[in-house]
Amino acid sequence: MLTEVMLFALGLVLLVGGGTSLVRGASSLAASFGIPPLVIGLTVVAYGTSAPEMAVSVASSFMGQPHMAVGNVVGSNIFNVLFILGLSAMIAPLVVTRRLVMVEVPIMVLVSAIAWGMAANGVIGQVEAAVLLLGAVSYTVFQIVEGRKQGREEDKKDNRPPATGADHMKNIGWIVLGLVLLVGGSRFLVDSAISIARVLGVSETVISLTIVAAGTSLPEVATSVIATIRGERDIAVGNVVGSNIFNVLSVLGLSGLVSTGGLPVNPGILSFDLPVMMAVAFACLPIFFSGHLIARWEGFVFFGYYIAYTALLVMNASQHGARDEFATAMIWFVLPLTVLTIAVGTWRQFKGDGATPAKS
Repeated sequence: MLTEVMLFALGLVLLVGGGTSLVRGASSLAASFGIPPLVIGLTVVAYGTSAPEMAVSVASSFMGQPHMAVGNVVGSNIFNVLFILGLSAMIAPLVVTRRLVMVEVPIMVLVSAIAWGMAANGVIGQVEAAVLLLGAVSYTVFQIVEGRKQGREEDKKDNRPPATGADHMKNIGWIVLGLVLLVGGSRFLVDSAISIARVLGVSETVISLTIVAAGTSLPEVATSVIATIRGERDIAVGNVVGSNIFNVLSVLGLSGLVSTGGLPVNPGILSFDLPVMMAVAFACLPIFFSGHLIARWEGFVFFGYYIAYTALLVMNASQHGARDEFATAMIWFVLPLTVLTIAVGTWRQFKGDGATPAKS
C-alpha cells in the first residue's frame, strides 16, 4: 500500500510539473505569434492546465479502464467550479468579464448538457466522441480567429521585441518536456489509483471522481489562486471555464475515440455526478450575471458544496448509515435556500440596485 501511495504522489508531481512546463512553453509561443493574453488564458493556459486530465483519461482508455476516464472528467469539472472558483473567491471577489458571461459560460453549459445527453444511453460512442472532438477544434479555431483580431489592435500598442528562432526552440523544448512528464505521470497515477482502489475496496469510479480528479486539477488550482492573488481575477475565472470546456470536448472526445466501443458511463455517474456537473455549470449563469462577479459569500457556498459533494461520495462508497439523511438535507433545504438567495441577488441586479459594471 505504501508503494502505491508513493507512486501516486510521484505521478501527481510529474503531472503538475508537466502541465506547468507545457503552459510555459505554449503560452510564450502563442504570445510570440500575436495571440492576446485573454485568448491565451481561455485556450492555451486552460488547455495546458487540463493536460493532466487528458493524459490520465486517454491512458485509462488505452489500459481498459474507460470508467476512470469519464469519472476523471466529470469529477474535474465539478472540482474546478466548486473548489477552485470557491477558493479563489474566498481570497478575493472575482470580477467576471462580459465576454465570459455572454459567450464562454453559456458554451460551458451547452457542452455539459450535450455530454449528459450523449451519456443518457449508458455509453458515449466513438461517433459521439468524434463530434465532441470536432467541437473542440471548432471552438479553438473560433478563439484563435477572434484573438488574432484583438491581437492586431494590441500589436499597435506593443513595443515588445519580436521573438527569435532561439526563443521558439526554447518554448518548443518546454512543450516537449511537458508532454514527456505528462505521459510518465499519467501512467504512474492510473496504475497506483487502481491498486489503491482495490486495496481499500472502493470502486475505481469513486477514486477517479475524487482523488484523481482533484490531483489532475492541481495546475488549475495553482493558476487560478496565483492569478487571484496577483489581481488578475478574470484569468482565474477564464482558466476554469476554458478548462471545463476542454475537458468535455477534447478529453472525453479523444478518450472515446481511442477506447474500443466508446466510453461506458457508470450508472452512478449518469444518475448523480453528471447532473451535478450540469448543475454547477448552470449555477455560474445567475452568479456571474449578478453584479458580474463572484462574491466572497458565493465562494464559501461553492467551496462548502464541494465538501458536501465529496462527503456524500464517501458515504455512498462506505455505505454510511447517515447518507440518506445527508442527501435529503442537501436536496430539500440547502439547495433551495441557495437558489432563493441567488435569485434574490439576480433580481436586485436586474432592478439596478448596486450594479457592478462588467469588464469588456
